Amino acid sequence: MVKAIARERRRLGSPPPEGISATDPNPFGWGPFAVLFVIGLVDRIEANLMSGVLPLVQAEWGFSDTVAGSIPTASALAAALVALPAGYFADRYSRTKIIAVVVLCWALATLGSGLATGFAVFYLMRVLLAAAENVDNPAVGSLLADFYPAATRMQVYGWTRMTSYLGGLGTLLGGLIGQAYGWRAAFLLMAIPGALTALLAWRLREPERGQIDRIMATGTAAPSPAVPVPAPEAVVKRAFWSQVRQVLAIRTLVLVSLGVMILTLGLGGVYYWLPSLMVRVFGLQAGLAGALSGGTTLVGVLAGTVLGSYLAKRLHGRVSGGRLLVGGAGITIGSTLLGAALLTSSPVALVILVLLAVTLSATAIPTCTACIADVVGAGSRGVGFAVLQLLLTIGLAFGPLIVGLTSDATGSLLLAMYALIVPMILGGLVVLASRGFYEREAARVLEEARHS
Repeated sequence: MVKAIARERRRLGSPPPEGISATDPNPFGWGPFAVLFVIGLVDRIEANLMSGVLPLVQAEWGFSDTVAGSIPTASALAAALVALPAGYFADRYSRTKIIAVVVLCWALATLGSGLATGFAVFYLMRVLLAAAENVDNPAVGSLLADFYPAATRMQVYGWTRMTSYLGGLGTLLGGLIGQAYGWRAAFLLMAIPGALTALLAWRLREPERGQIDRIMATGTAAPSPAVPVPAPEAVVKRAFWSQVRQVLAIRTLVLVSLGVMILTLGLGGVYYWLPSLMVRVFGLQAGLAGALSGGTTLVGVLAGTVLGSYLAKRLHGRVSGGRLLVGGAGITIGSTLLGAALLTSSPVALVILVLLAVTLSATAIPTCTACIADVVGAGSRGVGFAVLQLLLTIGLAFGPLIVGLTSDATGSLLLAMYALIVPMILGGLVVLASRGFYEREAARVLEEARHS
């Protein structure tokens, strides 16, 4: 028994031997965050390789912009089908094991994309990859809340969720590798980190659900467990649709998710086609266009996450719903700047304005996600984050397709992108509207944890 306990404590994500203190902002260490961050990063790189190699794939198989736009649409619809069931299972079974199996499936689907001998097989692999990716998101969101208390959540959620917007790195790598070695090489190489990441997830310890919330609510420390945490399957849960209805009654969650979904609709469409715009309008090579688009997005997301965390920390507790004020305003102003960027006739001006637009929009990453964790109880966070992921997926599903259809209909890719700017601005206003419910719903979660 002593040896078993010692092994449990040495595992990645184990609590400290002396127990969890009510004042400790990081009781499990940064190991769980690092693992989940890497998982999210590999996820987004794999998913966004397509944007960087799209001109090369179109050149080989000769499909239209409408068909090209339908790839992320079909992928997102497949992902939407599994989102809510994934959240339901994340609230009942080992989240770390779910993530490990899913990540391995990513690697296999990415490998299949590179080995595809025809367009139909390639299309299928992209759809299967997207469906697998959506299974792990609710589990990751739920795990972070059980590893980190409110004092640290904005940072860990911000940096982990930031990977959802780091498609620029995948676009950059796809463009550079595709230009140098062919588009297949980009997919084949990314199968390797996918398999290694699955092994990391398998080694991550499953934390006790709701323990951090109880410590936050009562202000009392929790002793180090003398035995391993009970299996999550033993926890009594509500029926699927009953749990979904309860989660949808949380207004902050619904409004924030809707606002970010609308933003994602626009960003997914604009940034998917941005490298192609640079090739067609400014005559850049595919590799350079992918590198510029991806690099700009990458730097902007990093800067926006840091800026959003800093501003929200300054406003939290001083202004009602201060975190959501930062995120909503960032989305609104950033979307307006993106519209201005598309008006420019210089690639340099385009890159500068897109960088500013991404930076401001990315302030919503740490602020909005942490607020969702605050207003959903521990027993339903899987479903809560599944709702967010479902709506994000719907946004991703139609953005690229809208641009592709409009481009084919009008003959102008630039004009097609403008169809998404106004909805993005509206998304920011919806997030701002959620401020009126946040404080009350976050307080209710702590009150429920205090009496659990």
